This record gives sequence, C-alpha cells and structure tokens, in this order.
Amino acid sequence: MVEYQLRNATPADLEAIVAIYNTTIASRQVTADMEPISVADRNGWLEEHQRIGHPIQVAISQNKVIAWFSFSTFYDRPAYQQTREISIYLAEQVRGHGLGKKLLADAEKLAKEQNINVLIGFIFSHNTPSMKLFEHHGYQLWGELPKVAKLDHTLYNLSILGKRLD
Repeated sequence: MVEYQLRNATPADLEAIVAIYNTTIASRQVTADMEPISVADRNGWLEEHQRIGHPIQVAISQNKVIAWFSFSTFYDRPAYQQTREISIYLAEQVRGHGLGKKLLADAEKLAKEQNINVLIGFIFSHNTPSMKLFEHHGYQLWGELPKVAKLDHTLYNLSILGKRLD
C-alpha cells in the first residue's frame, strides 16, 4: 500500500492534478473529455470548489501529488445540499495497488464531517475498475443512462452509483 497524506489542494497542485486527469482521457473509460485540458482550464474550477467549501483533496506521497478527489454540487437546489457527486483520480503508477479503496474511504469520512449524507458517482458502465471500486464500498446502481456519451464514434452508457452515508 502506498503511504500518503491527504490535504486541501492549492494552486501549486493544479499542474499535477491536471496531469493525472489527462492520463485518463485516452482510455475513453473515465472522462467524457476528448482532448487534454490545461492548467488554465482548471483555475476557476479549483477556486469554485474552495469558495463553496468543498476544496479538492490531494494525496501526497514523497512530496508528489499521486491522486485527488473532489465533491461537486449535485443539482444546485436547496433540497440536494446533503448530496454530492464524487470524482476520484489516481496517477498511473499507483493504480491497481489498493489506493483507490483507501482514498474512497477517506472521501466518505470527509463527506460525513461536512454533513454530506449521499455520494453519487457518474461512471461509464464499461469502466470495470471504477465500477468494482465503488461496488466494493457498498455503492449501488441507482440508474443507467443508455448511450449518452459518444466517444470516437461509439456510444457508451453512464451508470449512476450512489450510497447513503448516514
């Protein structure tokens, strides 16, 4: 297991956050982005997460960002304030070594501290590693949106996995 410390992301972490994210694009399994994004593309994103009180969390090992997770607003209406979308991204070299399981547990603990009672993951149905990760932590399939994503002329389903934390 990789040893790491968890902390709030800072603007200095954006380059590593973006680099990790960009490594997932080519697989067409993790994100609906089709081309790499830039650090400039994410400046406002980081600021917005900090402004609303849900800062991006980075996992640091040997002074390097090796993974990150975020909570995003789910449907911006007052009745949904207890619910957040969760996203988790790991650097290539630490995938498949149990870090995702540990990080998801850390995310759930932080969510409870922030009075978040429901976490939802939007995961491509063909993303077997992410589906297994969330299912291992007790997330259930709450819905599936058939053929809503078109990546390289192929249509893919989007699964909605959810878990109540209370």
